[in-house]
Amino acid sequence: MLYLIPNLLAPHTHRQVLTSQVYEVVKQIQNFIVEDIRSARRFLSSLQVGIEIDKLSFFEIGKHADFGQLAPALTLLKQQIPVGLLSEAGCPAIADPGAFVVAWCHENNVKVVPLVGASSILLALIASGFNGQNFCFHGYLPIDKQERNQKIKDLENAIYQNNQTQIFIETPFRNNDLLKSILQICRPHTKLCLACNLTAPDELIRTQTISLWSKNPPDLHKKPCVFLIYK
Repeated sequence: MLYLIPNLLAPHTHRQVLTSQVYEVVKQIQNFIVEDIRSARRFLSSLQVGIEIDKLSFFEIGKHADFGQLAPALTLLKQQIPVGLLSEAGCPAIADPGAFVVAWCHENNVKVVPLVGASSILLALIASGFNGQNFCFHGYLPIDKQERNQKIKDLENAIYQNNQTQIFIETPFRNNDLLKSILQICRPHTKLCLACNLTAPDELIRTQTISLWSKNPPDLHKKPCVFLIYK
């Protein structure tokens, strides 16, 4: 079976975001599909469950899903040998290349077991005060400025037309550019929630109108952040 193993959102937050099940499962697995081997080894070592990291096998998925690269891991799954899918942060398969591995498992009758962990998208949504019954997560917006600006307009229209919370993220070093565009494009009364450094000691979760944010925009540079807009 494939175990979906949650990672931390912020360093040194094991106790507040990881369940005992995560520790128990990790102790039983020898094979892991990961985005980056170095950071995966570091995370597994930090769990301190007595496993020998050098005896584990890692299959790197990277940013671009590649069945050829993962063929040995998929063979193990077909042989009913447990494999862990580990994200770089938060829960696997959300804004994460591991989703196609989960889809492959369903197509090949391999059991998928999701483990409970922190999801920045869900934490941001429930803390925003926005519509939690009708929402849409868009992942990363376009890098091109014109395309991104048009996307922001489209998302804002969806708020008012569909009564739908719009959720999206950005690469941390481009956060400030995205925030600037949102403040320039969105209507003054549209509400924006910024959920930044979730679960960390300096966590910021604040919902205000665009007009209020424009008076004192925060510095989000290199800080993991979830953006939500609603009416």
